[in-house]
Amino acid sequence: MIRVLVAEDQAAVRAALVMILRAEDDLQVVGEAADGEQAVRLALELRPDVVLMDVQMPRLDGVAATRRVVEAGAAQVLVLTTFDLDEYVWGALRAGAAGFLLKDLEADTLVEGVRTVARGDGMLAPSVTRRLIASFARPTAAPAADATALGALTPKEREVLGCLGAGLSNAEIAHRLGTAEATTKTHVTRILAKLGQRSRVQAAILAQEWGVPVPGER
Repeated sequence: MIRVLVAEDQAAVRAALVMILRAEDDLQVVGEAADGEQAVRLALELRPDVVLMDVQMPRLDGVAATRRVVEAGAAQVLVLTTFDLDEYVWGALRAGAAGFLLKDLEADTLVEGVRTVARGDGMLAPSVTRRLIASFARPTAAPAADATALGALTPKEREVLGCLGAGLSNAEIAHRLGTAEATTKTHVTRILAKLGQRSRVQAAILAQEWGVPVPGER
């Protein structure tokens, strides 16, 4: 059972999100928050698997709330927003969000996004993925990490990083490299720690920026 906290300030939208999630047998809504401060408090108290976080909320915006939740190790965060503005995308992913989706998505996409993030994989709205990678490649938008950090990675970790840059899930990486999925998750955790990143999406952007090769591709 995947435990979800829904953080959305508009009551009607929050009710719709809750209804969609509760219709799934493997998802359990454990709490609802109407502002950012409440979202952080409930995340720390309830320790859900995933926080579905709106960007624009009163008292504390979704980006700041995401940062607090991630830094506390309380949950994975999947950010929802009406607008795919660069400032929201950059802010959410720099704060450590594991995914970023637009509110005009289909119900099935929302559900799959929650499941994907709960598995430890990343989830980005297709409409922002390409622009996001290109934007983060600019010096003014790049994450705070230097390519020399690659030297801290083992050869296997570099292969995993290359796979992250290609957008592969943990299961897909494990299949490509011939390892167990649990081993892949361990590699991803170590990569994030060594590169000083909070999410696999941030690591994937670095892999793209640094041109880390994808195993099995030329």
